[in-house]
Amino acid sequence: MHIIESGNVAAATGVKLARVQVIAAYPITPQTPLTEKLSEFVESGELAAEYIPVESEHSAMAVCIAASTAGTRAFTATSANGLLYMNEQLHWAVGARLPIVMCVANRGIGAPWTVWNDQQDTISQRDVGWIQIYANDHQQIIDSVIKAFRLAQTVSIPVMVCYDGYLLSHTYMPFDVPVQGQVDSFLPAFAPEHFLDPENPGNFNTVTLPDVRADLDGGIAPGYIEIRHNLQQDLRAALDTYVAIDREFEQEFSRGGNPLIEEYRCSDADFVAVAIGSLSYQLRDVIDIMRDRGVKIGVMGVQMYRPFPDRAIVEALAGKKCAIVFEKALSYGNQGALYADIKAALYTSARKPFIHNYILGLGGREIKTQQLLEALTESCGSPDGFDDAPRWIGLKI
Repeated sequence: MHIIESGNVAAATGVKLARVQVIAAYPITPQTPLTEKLSEFVESGELAAEYIPVESEHSAMAVCIAASTAGTRAFTATSANGLLYMNEQLHWAVGARLPIVMCVANRGIGAPWTVWNDQQDTISQRDVGWIQIYANDHQQIIDSVIKAFRLAQTVSIPVMVCYDGYLLSHTYMPFDVPVQGQVDSFLPAFAPEHFLDPENPGNFNTVTLPDVRADLDGGIAPGYIEIRHNLQQDLRAALDTYVAIDREFEQEFSRGGNPLIEEYRCSDADFVAVAIGSLSYQLRDVIDIMRDRGVKIGVMGVQMYRPFPDRAIVEALAGKKCAIVFEKALSYGNQGALYADIKAALYTSARKPFIHNYILGLGGREIKTQQLLEALTESCGSPDGFDDAPRWIGLKI
């Protein structure tokens, strides 16, 4: 069924189709319409779930942690400073290996206060251990939510599905809503690997000693470093797991096929613009203009940012003259975070391109097509003429 609705409704519809059992919600712009829509689904009986309004984002994640530990499929959503308020609980959720899914409608961080879009909120949380998936349009929002529940349950790691505030959360676009039976076939009933079970009692999240020790059954209980090592290994393996899940999704729904990175006109390109989220689609118009001018250039949208798809990116950029990375966030005191990650991934590549970094759109500053065109023209005209410092687009000082 094709409908025209907002990105927040696309996300809520995906959550409903996933048959989530517990929703913890605290409103924050521009996420609020998502949780409002879920409350409507629950109130109308379309979704058989417990909707728990809480007094803060910290409590929202605490409820999800408790619900997931009890063996139920849990969901929440947030934005900006609300995500930062959750920070401690984000670490608890992933450390406990709970398959929670959370949507984040990306928004700038205060202070100074802003309700407009950039991606500093989720980029600042990239190292907490959650999987991060970024959607570029409404169809990817609903599809990514459904796939995220499957992925989280498969690898026992929580997942953020991120999409640009206002540019996607509040705009209306057409998208296909899958049939419930198809989703049920793709996403099995919730069966977590570990949960509180009176028939099989156990301890959860107790104090962990620095070293390994014997457990009550005569085996070896891992120490803190072994637990972190296991998480790291499973996160890296999640890249291949998500590719396999996306392949199944494509077979079931005839969509997908680009779960880690999404390329546009890159096969014969000498230059590749790189971005996360809706900006990668905005760049397509600019690339088409440059193609008409005879410049062989394409766009690569990074869709899974954590775990970082280094192998896919290195392969996609091998032999290119220059990768031009546009970011609506910054690793303060250093460079753009995506730029730094790509640069590190390319370090040992024998066929690495030059790489440039642009910072733009912070706090919702308008990103104009002409600005992107000028930046790409400059980069393509002098790929070896840039230093390592990021260049800023749209500054008025």
